[in-house]
Amino acid sequence: MARTEINRSGEMEAFVRVVDRGGFSAAARALGMTPSAISKLVGRLEARLGAQLVHRSTRKLQLTAEGQQFYEASRRVLADMDEAEHGVATGAAPRGRVSINTSTSFGSQVLLPLLPRFLEQYPQLALDVALTDRVVDLIDERADIAVRWGPLPSSALVARRLGETTQVIVGSPGYLARQGLPRKPEDLRAHQQLDFSYRRRVPDWPLRVGGKAVDVPVQGRLRSSDGEALRQMAVAGLGLARLSRYHVQADLDAGRLVAVLEKYNPMETEPIHAVYLGKPGSLPARVRAVLDFLVEQLARDARLSRPPSRMRP
Repeated sequence: MARTEINRSGEMEAFVRVVDRGGFSAAARALGMTPSAISKLVGRLEARLGAQLVHRSTRKLQLTAEGQQFYEASRRVLADMDEAEHGVATGAAPRGRVSINTSTSFGSQVLLPLLPRFLEQYPQLALDVALTDRVVDLIDERADIAVRWGPLPSSALVARRLGETTQVIVGSPGYLARQGLPRKPEDLRAHQQLDFSYRRRVPDWPLRVGGKAVDVPVQGRLRSSDGEALRQMAVAGLGLARLSRYHVQADLDAGRLVAVLEKYNPMETEPIHAVYLGKPGSLPARVRAVLDFLVEQLARDARLSRPPSRMRP
């Protein structure tokens, strides 16, 4: 078959709809075609590529490794085609839907308050915001952008720096009045320490004594996979929590929480990045618009850039 006779975009769209809708019948309904026609398009695509893209069964559809790779590439190509056509017709204003995955704390304290400004600035863009403290795979979760903390491992992901933060140990005034103010690291043994429960949790609280690093084991009756839940527990007086400073800055300013052991805080900064698939120069306009907006807005956020203040020891 001559190359000009191959409807590659049609095959891509059929394949992407099958994956997005979870099956051939649902994809056929979305495209106004029959399930057999969709199956033939995907089968012809697999034959041309020389690779199986999906495992077919009566219960569910599962992508192969090659299918995952081709699905993500096809989504980008189709999005670029939509934007190219729309740009000619409307003057290239970004449009479409962007999926963002971030932690509950960053989402509630930083991202969600920016949404009214974003929606006003980009009336033709829509956002899907998923909040979880679990590190997700962008392909599995079908996310365009994820916000991540700390050093980034080597991967195919591209990153843009959004800011940085430090960690701080906090407790409520009521809790500290009952249990006493810890003045040195060993005093933590007499306190309830609120801890994370997810797999990548840090088992110790790092402090610095006399210029040397000291790791204090975390002990306590309460754990959560959600940083926002730990913040609320700390405000409620259930124990001490070690959280990102930007996450609790409003509570510190309002007196709902008090920073403790700041004399021993190593004050190590933790970078915050937006990560995404693809190359910086070939991003869809809708994704690039969201990234540019976040970088611009967070550059003005003092919680993510100002040096931490020395509060009560």
